[in-house]
Amino acid sequence: MEKKIIAVVGATGLQGKGVVNALIKDGTFRVRAITRNPDKYEGNAEEVVQGDLTSMESLTNAFKDAYGVFVVTNFWEGADELAQGSTAVESAKKANVNHFIWSTLPNVEEISNSQFDVPHFTGKAKVDELVKNAGFANYTFVQPPFYFQNLTGQLAAQRQHDGSIGWILPIDPSKKAIHMADINDLGKVVAGAFLNPQKVGDGSYLSLATELNSFNDVLAAFKENGKEFSFNQVPGDVFSGFFEGAGEITQMLAYFEAHTYMGENADERIQLAKEIATEDFTSLNNWIKQNVN
Repeated sequence: MEKKIIAVVGATGLQGKGVVNALIKDGTFRVRAITRNPDKYEGNAEEVVQGDLTSMESLTNAFKDAYGVFVVTNFWEGADELAQGSTAVESAKKANVNHFIWSTLPNVEEISNSQFDVPHFTGKAKVDELVKNAGFANYTFVQPPFYFQNLTGQLAAQRQHDGSIGWILPIDPSKKAIHMADINDLGKVVAGAFLNPQKVGDGSYLSLATELNSFNDVLAAFKENGKEFSFNQVPGDVFSGFFEGAGEITQMLAYFEAHTYMGENADERIQLAKEIATEDFTSLNNWIKQNVN
């Protein structure tokens, strides 16, 4: 019997790579990577097709004959996430996709009664309604965490004025507020969702969160692995002036402190993600052992 095709949008990004790799490892489906530049694709998918979230025609073509699609948009590349999400949903409908999985985030505007403005969360959440109303036979929402990878990437420790290496951030380091995981583990959740539409294809939310950490927990995990980092808390209005985009990070961390990353009442969504995943998740301690020299 021919394998059903899963098309993965954003296959060159961290989320997409994890999804491709988990699906390939499971082996049930044929995996199609969708990328703007197929010639540059170096991943593990069995086929690669050109597709662009700003082009209905290219996406509809890229979704042709696919049983399922996984879609993620990239706010940090300047994406209009509502427009791109809408294009992806319409294209998938035109291509008669059965199972649509949307990578979303909590609606900060709604959760905080507009107290905090975090567009890269809320913008994705606003696409959820489009997915719910599209009429897919199966649809599922996955919520990625604060990536462990951020700790050595976008939010890596920096050399401080006192000579130490560490973080200056506008968040109480003792507050357990940040849902974290290895972003590669999102693929295990997505693969599990495609394998179990009868369980989570009814619009279920699956929140990937291996741990709920404070920054003190992060420092302790690094220390256990021989890495000493410092931490200094600064007021949000000070941090907001540090660099372009710092204002949004200030708002995001203030939201975390008030409501946690996934928002209140996330336990069921977190548990369901663990149950549906094809494999166990990696702890922060093990991730540091494997990835930080």
